[in-house]
Amino acid sequence: MKMRRIIWKLLISVAALLILAGLLVGLAWLYFHPRVETASGVVYGKRHGRDLTIDVLRPAKPNGIGIVLMASGGWKSQAGSFRPWIAVPILRRGYTVFAVYHVPQPEATIMEITEDVNRAVRYIRHNAGRYQVDPKRLGVTGGSSGGHLSLMVATRGGAGLADAADPIDRESSAIQAVAIFYPVTDLLNLGKSTENPGDGGPPKSFVKGFGPQSTNLAVWKVIGHELSPIYYVSSNLPPSLIYHGDADTLVPLDQSERFQAEARKAGATVELVVHPGGKHGWLTMVWDLRKFADWFDRYLRTPRT
Repeated sequence: MKMRRIIWKLLISVAALLILAGLLVGLAWLYFHPRVETASGVVYGKRHGRDLTIDVLRPAKPNGIGIVLMASGGWKSQAGSFRPWIAVPILRRGYTVFAVYHVPQPEATIMEITEDVNRAVRYIRHNAGRYQVDPKRLGVTGGSSGGHLSLMVATRGGAGLADAADPIDRESSAIQAVAIFYPVTDLLNLGKSTENPGDGGPPKSFVKGFGPQSTNLAVWKVIGHELSPIYYVSSNLPPSLIYHGDADTLVPLDQSERFQAEARKAGATVELVVHPGGKHGWLTMVWDLRKFADWFDRYLRTPRT
């Protein structure tokens, strides 16, 4: 009889644990699958005969603010690859997310990719009314090359051509807040990166992405300077949040530290959060996006003057 009671209690405990586990799994599934209205494959331009596209994800309760997400890694991008769960903390805060894709390098040079993501911001701003977002309040996010492209827009984006034939090209590509992961900021000084060729040339694995002239060191100095956000920091830099791991060997922490130092000299706001032991990516990055959402709340909820 005593043994039966023990077994019965054990079974009840196991059942309770299974129910609890199922509940937690269900709650997690619900959290990572927010209700969103998606418009996929929206064409914002062309490059080498290929459509350049954006996926627009509008949450159930939009707050009227847009976040441009650079869907890029290694300056490669695949249309339609973005999944809502990746940005769930941002979507759940009410932000409309614009996942921007580009033609991957080396099919397109990184110079062309930079032009194209600026075009994407201009397209979003031109169609702000259609997507019900404020054109004066756009944030940008991404990681690795997506972080680099975010900073290229942040430092070099700006007014369009007033006399451009295409009305989209007349729009500004400026953004108002940045929250990114481990960006390369200085291509001319790669430091301890495993991509440093040791001769001052372009990153070893991406030479073709910088065009056929990038192996000419004199030409590379011009290309590398043009594509390094650190040389274009000004007091107009939008408030920027950077998360970077201190064990990153591909893009060393020094890239973000020096960028922050230059921003401080210019009187701009750059907050750097160091992830202890973090390499080029870490498992809890999705939770860090909650801090990105906090950052966007701080700087985008009220229009900047």
